[in-house]
Amino acid sequence: MGGQTRRAFLKRMGLAAVSAGTVSVLPNSTSMGREPAKYGKRPNVVLVITDDQGYGDLRCHGNPVIQTPNLDRLHSQSIRLTDFHVDPTCSPTRSALMTGHYSTRTGVWHTIMGRSLLGKHEVTMADVFSASGYRTGIFGKWHLGDNYPFRPQDRGFGEVLIHGGGGVGQGPDYWGNDYFDDTYLHNGKWKKFLGYCTDVWFDGALKFIEANKERPFFCYLTTNAPHGPYNVAEKYKKMYEGNKDVPNAAFYGMITNIDENMGRLLNKLKSLGLEEDTIVIFMTDNGTSAGFRRGVGFNAGMRGTKGSEYDGGHRVPCFIRWPGGGLEEGRDVDRLTAHIDMLPTLIGLCGLKEPPGVKFDGDSLVPLLKGKGIRRFERTLLVHSQRIEYPEKWRKSAVMTEKWRLVNGKELYDIKADPGQKNNLADKHPKVVQELRQAYEEWWADLSKGFDEYCETIIGSDKENPVRLMSHDWHTPRVPWHQGAVRNGMQANGFWAVEVARDGRYEFSLRRWPLEVDKPITVGIAKGKAINLTQARLKIANVDVSKPVLKDAHAVTFRIKLKAGKTRLQTWFTDKTGASRGAYYVYVKHI
Repeated sequence: MGGQTRRAFLKRMGLAAVSAGTVSVLPNSTSMGREPAKYGKRPNVVLVITDDQGYGDLRCHGNPVIQTPNLDRLHSQSIRLTDFHVDPTCSPTRSALMTGHYSTRTGVWHTIMGRSLLGKHEVTMADVFSASGYRTGIFGKWHLGDNYPFRPQDRGFGEVLIHGGGGVGQGPDYWGNDYFDDTYLHNGKWKKFLGYCTDVWFDGALKFIEANKERPFFCYLTTNAPHGPYNVAEKYKKMYEGNKDVPNAAFYGMITNIDENMGRLLNKLKSLGLEEDTIVIFMTDNGTSAGFRRGVGFNAGMRGTKGSEYDGGHRVPCFIRWPGGGLEEGRDVDRLTAHIDMLPTLIGLCGLKEPPGVKFDGDSLVPLLKGKGIRRFERTLLVHSQRIEYPEKWRKSAVMTEKWRLVNGKELYDIKADPGQKNNLADKHPKVVQELRQAYEEWWADLSKGFDEYCETIIGSDKENPVRLMSHDWHTPRVPWHQGAVRNGMQANGFWAVEVARDGRYEFSLRRWPLEVDKPITVGIAKGKAINLTQARLKIANVDVSKPVLKDAHAVTFRIKLKAGKTRLQTWFTDKTGASRGAYYVYVKHI
């Protein structure tokens, strides 16, 4: 997937695209922070997205147990999109939200396996805001790539405070993070923070807002909570323990903690005099992960949870509040809408410059939000959950209109009459089935053009040197994506898709543990028992080299010459029986 569209946009808007990803500011760029007069007054935007919180995980949506008073208040003050859809899992939703494109078009259809990396060609929401003079910041979860050119600082964000990978404690994250007093990435550098993860993200966002109160800002506040592991202070967990209607007390407690932080955010905007001039959006990234299990909990009458092709997997809350922008308080909009609509909608609400050459899959919802008397907003939207190396046709898919849901190409539900999707009407409405199948066929033919392409991590660039690669991004059916898999020495292997930025000499350091742990390669392999590893092997481009693994070695290092270009990188640690596994961490440096 090339970077031509994004580079053309950045050049036209006064921004320089370095190689395939990073934005650097030119001297007269509008991203210097001072709003030029030609843009006029712009509203601020705070976009909050939580992780794995479903439509039913809110008191204002009918949950009789959960305590969310601040989100309930925001709900009462907002326009509510009551038929709003995302992808059924994390990275796909975030890629679509950031670009206005269907996730699969962006190169993202999984949360691991090198398929969670946002295509280099994509223009992001942060790019668009930056080009119109906004300060941009992200706080929390990115999950669209941990290396250049996929990091948020490469994709339009000026202030970056995030964890690694798809969650705190995953393989690309700092070793040992557990939600409390962790080490996170602040503007590309690991830094220790005190406190609970959600509190840290909100603290960072509030500081960013206060620092930029005199200029327009876009604040992307994206919590990892209430995603597992379900860690939260005991006081929140105890609020729900012992209640037979609560499937997971810690999960509910994490949401109540988010709610308290939302109260801090709303109060800060008011105290700074920014409430009227700030668009606040609250949404989530997929259906509930732990708020409804085996009939226990509340799922707003929907079928399915996170990962599901039924509405419970992808219909989520979306509240939009803008007191000074004429958006009516407390109004429901029941038209079919989606994450792909958010970027074109914000371009319209904020008067941003549209990225030239970009055709969005989503539509601007400004007429619906402004109540311009629209009688018809007919459309067909599509969603699927792949979570494999190459997408499969009809896999866990839904074709949606305001009336119908075609699931997996075979089941048809009247969603208005049957929101629980219990009665399959496919036999009674064959014409509707055929029309929706045809819509899917056209969608698939368009998206499938890029299925065989990779999103390559760049090595050898001055933008990131050295590069730390982690097995989270291996292309392979079995991926050691979590620190627990590393601890247990999961026996698996795969390759990284990489692009060598320039000819030259490179150093590859193959490691079992990340640098911050720095233990011998053999420690803890195979359920805590050491294995006598004898050989390390590195293969990249036309280079295939091996070395013995010395006793108590912390790494095996190779220095080789490479030519610029796209290729694959794979490693092996082999024991005396011939069994092998890949190096979970590889540090690559142009020397």
